[in-house]
Amino acid sequence: MRVQVRSADNVTIVDCAGEIDLYSSTRLREALLKALRSGIPSVLVNMEEVTYIDSSGIATLVEGLQLSQQTKTRLGLYGLRNNARSVLELARLHKVFNIFQHEQEALEKIPSTRPFEGP
Repeated sequence: MRVQVRSADNVTIVDCAGEIDLYSSTRLREALLKALRSGIPSVLVNMEEVTYIDSSGIATLVEGLQLSQQTKTRLGLYGLRNNARSVLELARLHKVFNIFQHEQEALEKIPSTRPFEGP
């Protein structure tokens, strides 16, 4: 799995590619938690090139969601392929994450979303 971090329009974007599983989710975790602790108001996870995600990858995203609540940072996901979207829907997490179709939509809408406040 490849993880890269970049900035655009006062938003940190965590680009992911490949499989997010038990062995690779630590790379996503490190990048995501660092971005959420950086003080920037919004963080997006680009999942356009994610080919697979398992429960450890989902747990990493949920940990990021919990940290975003503590830091009052907006967190969003975009570019989910059908398999990743299905996993989130099965766990009913599509109701708590800000999910966007593509990067342009995410960059336009994430500033107007509210940070996650919990269930």
